[in-house]
Amino acid sequence: MSRIRSMAEYEKAHKESMDNQEKFWGDYAEQFTWHKKWDKVYSGDLNKLDYKWFEGAKLNMSENCLDRHLATKGDKTALIFEANDPKEDVKRYTYKELHHEVNKFANVLKDQGVKKGDIVTFYMGMVPELLIGIVACTRIGAIHSVVFGGFSAVALSDRMIDAESKILITNDGSYRGTKIIPLKETADEAVAKCPTVKSVIVCKRTGNDVNMASGRDVWYHDAYNKAADNCAPESMDSEDPLFILYTSGSTGKPKGQVHTTAGYMNWAKFTFENVFQVEENDMYWCTADIGWVTGHTYITYGPLLSGATTIMFEGVPTWPDAGRFWEVCDKHKVTHFYTAPTAIRALQAQGLEHVTKHSLATLKVLGTVGEPINEEAWEWYYKNIGKEKCPIADTWWQTETGGIMISNLAGVTPHKTSFATRPLPGVEPSLVDADGKEIKGNPADGNLCINRHWPGMTRGIWGDMDRFRQTYFTTYPGKYFTGDGAKRDENGLYRITGRVDDVINVSGHRIGTAEVEDALNQHEKVVESAVVGYPHEIKGAGIYAYVICTEKPADINAFKKELAQLVTKLIGPIARPDKIQMSSGLPKTRSGKIMRRILRKVAEGENDKLGDISTLLNPDVVAEIIEGAKKI
Repeated sequence: MSRIRSMAEYEKAHKESMDNQEKFWGDYAEQFTWHKKWDKVYSGDLNKLDYKWFEGAKLNMSENCLDRHLATKGDKTALIFEANDPKEDVKRYTYKELHHEVNKFANVLKDQGVKKGDIVTFYMGMVPELLIGIVACTRIGAIHSVVFGGFSAVALSDRMIDAESKILITNDGSYRGTKIIPLKETADEAVAKCPTVKSVIVCKRTGNDVNMASGRDVWYHDAYNKAADNCAPESMDSEDPLFILYTSGSTGKPKGQVHTTAGYMNWAKFTFENVFQVEENDMYWCTADIGWVTGHTYITYGPLLSGATTIMFEGVPTWPDAGRFWEVCDKHKVTHFYTAPTAIRALQAQGLEHVTKHSLATLKVLGTVGEPINEEAWEWYYKNIGKEKCPIADTWWQTETGGIMISNLAGVTPHKTSFATRPLPGVEPSLVDADGKEIKGNPADGNLCINRHWPGMTRGIWGDMDRFRQTYFTTYPGKYFTGDGAKRDENGLYRITGRVDDVINVSGHRIGTAEVEDALNQHEKVVESAVVGYPHEIKGAGIYAYVICTEKPADINAFKKELAQLVTKLIGPIARPDKIQMSSGLPKTRSGKIMRRILRKVAEGENDKLGDISTLLNPDVVAEIIEGAKKI
């Protein structure tokens, strides 16, 4: 069953996917172009972590995204680029034109010595060359690793060193509202620490002056003009890595999640077409950045595999004014709009005057992604943007899952305010209590796990399978532990309640508390720090840092600025603490463990819910922290 069209079909598909995975996914995969069919649809399990999908098959991702459509959709618009400046001309690429650009970029990479299995890092703004470049990697069998253009030089170099990246693709600069972000300058600083990077390709965008290192740096337009037009697709094994994407975790070092070719391809297309229900002439727009997994699966691969038209947006939702999203929706007659709750809340706060001057008449489906959406924002979105006629696909998934796991199917299965609702076919979720016992019956409340593997599941952490097992499979053996809590209502519908591990979901982006603590602790005057999340009316969760110093700083505000700048330099602006509180100590157990539970309650203003603190090593410090929090 390729497209689910009714509640009855959903129930039938989910049951079939549970009862006979082999047939369900084997039948679905027949639609793709294969150089060699699979020997077995799936094998392995979550105990041994030896799971594989479409084992023995040979294929190429770019061929399935592009070549497969040329005969029937060659002249259809594949990609629309909406620039940061609304006055700049829109760029459009048909499937034929996108195919040509991908072939050229693939040959540019080959001319720079990139071979099958090499890792290519991208550090770019949201420009067409980024999407074209990652698909070009798949054409020649290179593995792409996209690093968000807002990350620091240290964060970029850490990721390139871990991946042993051979080549970096960047821009001279990128536009963000009224600012020019000096990407090449940051890239130069990062590459200086990366001995494996032999070549840097620079795509011109902003025209700002940049340094071009002789023998290393190449302008993309020069390399493009010399490259051949045609590039035959490389035949890849089903389990060959497609891309690495780094996520923050509960320990300081980012985790390079590995996604492989055939399973991810099936999952990306299946989830895209069923959740969003995009039809032939629809106009689909996901506002994410390709630096995050949403931009991989639901700007690039899902839409292109489905032969849809996808919009790529360079700008920000509040420039030139807070009506930019809605202006773009009208301009391109957008039918499907997919964004983050953070953006919805930020625009909600700007008032309806930025909404009412736009028609939004073409919208048919709305979506949310990245974090749980609160009821107030959901209702505002449904009423004022969707005019109470557009279903909202409230999607739950992660970098590790490759694609959407729990969501209503737009207009097919019912939505419910702030509920992700039902698992997609192929997904078997469970709620587990603190003792590891699965909670049966409804309603229920527990930690969200997945009981079996699915086609789009990560195959591990790049170069560190021990860490992969430790992070996701030791808490509840035999199950994938998502790190999220969830509730299941009396009808079996799921509502995601947020992170239960040491990860903060800031504006839909996961920031590991340990990563921020490591950055703070590098300041020479910082003895120790502890970072927790707290409710933030726009971001969903903010970052609250408790810091102990060698001595009280003479100027507290100046010192806090230093700390914020240090975190920005080492990680990026997204990880900068919203609140920093100085303290003489931190609440600890007698074994020396920091009681973050208490720090979270103080940050949340729930001082009456601290529980018993008498057994702490230093209970007196709690009163000091509570008083200090009142002054923040």
